[in-house]
Amino acid sequence: MESEPTSPGGPEVRLPVMVAAEVQDSLLVVMHDLHRLEGLISHATDNLLERFGVANQNLTESNVGDSPELQAAREALRSAVTELQFQDMASQLIWHTTKVLQSCAFRLAAESMGQEDGEEAASFVEMAPDRPNPVTQSEMDAGSIDLF
Repeated sequence: MESEPTSPGGPEVRLPVMVAAEVQDSLLVVMHDLHRLEGLISHATDNLLERFGVANQNLTESNVGDSPELQAAREALRSAVTELQFQDMASQLIWHTTKVLQSCAFRLAAESMGQEDGEEAASFVEMAPDRPNPVTQSEMDAGSIDLF
């Protein structure tokens, strides 16, 4: 790869079209994998919520009693449901990462193939997320929710 000072922003790196195509293909594979990961996380979260609901229902039936241990189990279930909010944060991170990768893939195509072939790609480049990290919360406590 050669470097030439032709652009006003600094040196420009020439990249063979086949290398650019391989990198773009790899980015698209990663985007597909992220989409599958989001589906797996969503499916697991739905299953967990359903099972927690059944367990909570079983614990709240009138014939079970009201011991301190039972109250602790109910509280543990409520806390577990609150912690499952990680699925929402994970989905937002996956969406953000997918958009960044998509933007990179289409920009790479636009730059390596020329603007006449990259008009569609240029519109995707503009769709790149403007924030580096959509999810800023790193831990969760009951009653602690950051809206973003």
